[in-house]
Amino acid sequence: MSSLQYTMSNNSNLSFDEHRWIINIRRTLEEELQNDAEIPVCIFNVPKALVTSDPDSYTPQQVAIGPYHHWRPELYDMERYKLAAAKRTQNHLQGLKFQHIVDQLAKLELRIRACYHKFLDFSNETLAWMMAIDASILLEFLQIYVIKEGIAITRVSSRSMSHLVDYAGRKSAHNAIIRDMAMLENQIPLFVLRKILEVQFSSLELADEMLFSMLLGFCKELSPFKMMQDIPKIHISQCAHLLDYLYDMIVPKVEAPPEFTYEADDQLDATEGRHSSSGNSRQLRDLFGEIWKVIRRLNKGPVRLLKRLLFSRPVKVILKLPWTILSNLPGFSILKQPVYYFFSQHQEEIRPENENSNNEVNKPPLVEEITIPCVTELSKSGVCFVPTTGNILSITFDVKAIALYLPIISLDVNTEVVLRNLVAYEASNASGPLVFTRYTELMNGIIDTAEDVKLLRENGIILNRLKSDEEVANLWNGMSKSIRLTKVPFLDKVIEDVNKYYNGRWRVKVGKFMKHYVFGAWQFLTFLAAIFLLLLTILQAFCSVYRCNRMLHISSTT
Repeated sequence: MSSLQYTMSNNSNLSFDEHRWIINIRRTLEEELQNDAEIPVCIFNVPKALVTSDPDSYTPQQVAIGPYHHWRPELYDMERYKLAAAKRTQNHLQGLKFQHIVDQLAKLELRIRACYHKFLDFSNETLAWMMAIDASILLEFLQIYVIKEGIAITRVSSRSMSHLVDYAGRKSAHNAIIRDMAMLENQIPLFVLRKILEVQFSSLELADEMLFSMLLGFCKELSPFKMMQDIPKIHISQCAHLLDYLYDMIVPKVEAPPEFTYEADDQLDATEGRHSSSGNSRQLRDLFGEIWKVIRRLNKGPVRLLKRLLFSRPVKVILKLPWTILSNLPGFSILKQPVYYFFSQHQEEIRPENENSNNEVNKPPLVEEITIPCVTELSKSGVCFVPTTGNILSITFDVKAIALYLPIISLDVNTEVVLRNLVAYEASNASGPLVFTRYTELMNGIIDTAEDVKLLRENGIILNRLKSDEEVANLWNGMSKSIRLTKVPFLDKVIEDVNKYYNGRWRVKVGKFMKHYVFGAWQFLTFLAAIFLLLLTILQAFCSVYRCNRMLHISSTT
């Protein structure tokens, strides 16, 4: 695998070393023949679609961990702290030199290279030294969060770093380092940390126990869901790197049936084109559908007479005319759409249900499926927001109690970087549904303004440690960019139930009617005038044939 990366990368490398290329190819083939198990890539470059939205959230600002950003000059200030950490690591090696760790990691060269999506264009020795030094400062920083017997041990690594880090996280440099360590492109394989701790503790079991305490304490500090009661115990050997451990800790395992997934940009273009052309007609059909349901329930007085007029013999004769002739008559061109809907509705009702269900199963997810009213609108319609201490699986909508259950999330200066890199990692690594991405889309959908954040904060769902509610709203609204659309069954069910409840409220229906057809379009007034004139014309024609006064008298007496 690494040899293929080497070959493709060096096609554009001006300083191509043929001898070194042959050596790497030979060693890679020999190593892969001895080890049949292929090592999956776990450290990726952030997709460009996400980087362009907020580059600083994916690019380390303080310290480079690993090879992707190691050579950036603006990060060289941390090199002396890295070397100091390497010296302190050597002091814990019980008489061994730091070179011993480098030699141990050099044996894992191909395994390390295979973890990275990008080709690492430097020698085996350089890679081993880089991993040993970066792992030293990473382990020293993680020791601050060691949890032992339920008590957090506060320990600043050294006086030379005391102005950078502290357990309370009050220093800006400390938070900057935390953010850098959570970035997808700033990861090193977890087995590198295990190897160094194994040398220090002379046992892999003790090394795993110490590393587990470090990761658990650090990820509890880093996790936005700090109120989770049941934190899964994840074995160290099952995780690829620090960000992967955090992802496994807060994102539930969800098995979903095979689904269609499409690139977001292509799907957006296709969906927007399709629905922009049919949006108006669909709104008209929905409008007249509701009006028709109301009319069918009424059977008294003038409404009864009007129904008799509409289903009288002259009207039936007119409606039997060919549509091409009828639609060209004066006043009928505007009524073509609603009349067509009334008489095609019956055909849609008798359509086999299996046809719709089969199409629904194979239908790819659409943009409309993540459309959901904001918190303020839901609150006005009677929805209560209830906090939970679970993970994303605890998101539910109780139709009987009219309550939307959401996990408690704490937002601070580090949260946005953590959320964005978790989304990037999930998009790059996950083969199934993008559960965490779907959660961010849900939060982005229900939060539009600071008022929405205020309501969630007052209900205990958002713990705001930022400057203002407006800043929290901007955080969620800025995370709308996604790599691909996907279906997450339990979250899609929540969104569907919320929309079904909200759209079923009469207050909402009237508001949408007034917005789309009265305040938003003058054509509706013209449409009403045409209907009124048509009804008057029909009534006049009907009364010229039948005696309306007599019919009204009979209707009133009965």
